[in-house]
Amino acid sequence: MSPIKTSKMSNFRWVICGLLFLATTVNYMDRQVLSLTWKDFIAPEFHWSDNDYGTITGWFSIFYAVANLFAGKFIDWMGTKKGYLIAIGVWSTGAVLHALCGEVAMMIEGYPNIEALRLVKAGSDAAVAIATVSVYLFLTCRLILAAGEAGNFPAAIKVTAEYFPKKDRAFATSIFNSGASIGALAAPATIPLLARSLGWEMAFVIIGVLGYIWMGLWLWLYDKPAKSKHVNNAELLYINQDSDAETVEAEKAAENAGEPEKEEKTIGFMKCFTFRQTWSFIVGKFMTDGVWWFFLFWAPAYFSDQYGYTSDSPMAIALIFTLYAIVTVLSIFGGYLPTLFVDKWGMNPYIGRMRAMLIFACFPLLGLLAQPMGQISPWWPAVIIGLLGAGHQAWSANLYSTIGDMFPKSTVATITGIGAMAGGIGSFLINKGSGVLFTYAENQGSAFSFMGFDGKPAGYMVIFCICSVAYLVGWCIMKALVPKYKPIIVDED
Repeated sequence: MSPIKTSKMSNFRWVICGLLFLATTVNYMDRQVLSLTWKDFIAPEFHWSDNDYGTITGWFSIFYAVANLFAGKFIDWMGTKKGYLIAIGVWSTGAVLHALCGEVAMMIEGYPNIEALRLVKAGSDAAVAIATVSVYLFLTCRLILAAGEAGNFPAAIKVTAEYFPKKDRAFATSIFNSGASIGALAAPATIPLLARSLGWEMAFVIIGVLGYIWMGLWLWLYDKPAKSKHVNNAELLYINQDSDAETVEAEKAAENAGEPEKEEKTIGFMKCFTFRQTWSFIVGKFMTDGVWWFFLFWAPAYFSDQYGYTSDSPMAIALIFTLYAIVTVLSIFGGYLPTLFVDKWGMNPYIGRMRAMLIFACFPLLGLLAQPMGQISPWWPAVIIGLLGAGHQAWSANLYSTIGDMFPKSTVATITGIGAMAGGIGSFLINKGSGVLFTYAENQGSAFSFMGFDGKPAGYMVIFCICSVAYLVGWCIMKALVPKYKPIIVDED
């Protein structure tokens, strides 16, 4: 056996983790532009109702779900460098194209300017026609956005499996996954102000261009650990500590000699569905992704509907900023908790992860208090939703890491894509359902009641109840499917 070198370890894996964090931040900022502009800037121009917005967010979720079904396999096929580059290029282009929807709608409907669109009588046939055309235009742009964004998490999870040992993956995932919170945190502080000063169109353009900048950084910095000039032998051995050390050094020597890397055998796409581990991940994503997306898409409208704070008002910005600040700070520790379980209590990574996920599944129960406490002050639902979101992000980081625990690296992106598809379907159901429910509840007024609330507040209370129990139900099903650690072994021919 070759001696293991004891030179000081490089830490380039954290630079790569930082790139994943930046990509996820841009991903969520692009996704948030619409939710922060539709209620106060776009809807008055195009005469949208809650149901129209629910249609857009719901079908975006379906587009995203279908794209995820193929994105994981695409990333495994193309490799992380090219695959990630293509993904962010597509979604950045889709984000920028939103800015053209107004101009195209005016051309199709024959109006000379935006003000003419605004002056159309609400509820008239002309207003319905404008709303219908604009919804289809935005859906087209959301389709492109979804196709690209679907590649983010399969690629990021695959890169994490390449650059981190099993015990560190949840922590690394929680760091890059916190980009979702940072993106959602930065969005309300910037996007409504951009929309007010430069127009909602420029908000889409400016945020979309950030993705093109990231592409340059990725081309410059990323390569697989064994090929990277920034990763020394000591760090490579640390990254591959779950493998035999001699095998790791042999692979590094082969890379230095210019020999091709031995390809790990992958699992066929349909074969993946024969494993309980795949279905466990599917259930975890289906039950919980929609909760996060509901608050991501509807929180600005919630504070506008319930308390009258428009998205560009100082109070709305402060509430949304506080919400996501709580999510960001608390969620990072959630990824570190399994590492404590493994290092301090000697658990295997999967058991430690499931223990942590049970703890985080209890956080959303606080959502039952959001509406009642909101009668005292809007700060209460902001804080409570923030705690719920922190629980989700910590849950999500550990849920993603279960893939690396149980599947070979060659199949990680495929399983991630399958699970993300299930999450997208769950998100479609809750977002489209919310739009229909809110429009119905508002029209019914006091005739629609639930747990002491009438009208639209009652509609929000219904959705909060669903969101609050989803995680515990999901955890119980996952535990029943995979009661203990059982990795998938690929038979060699």
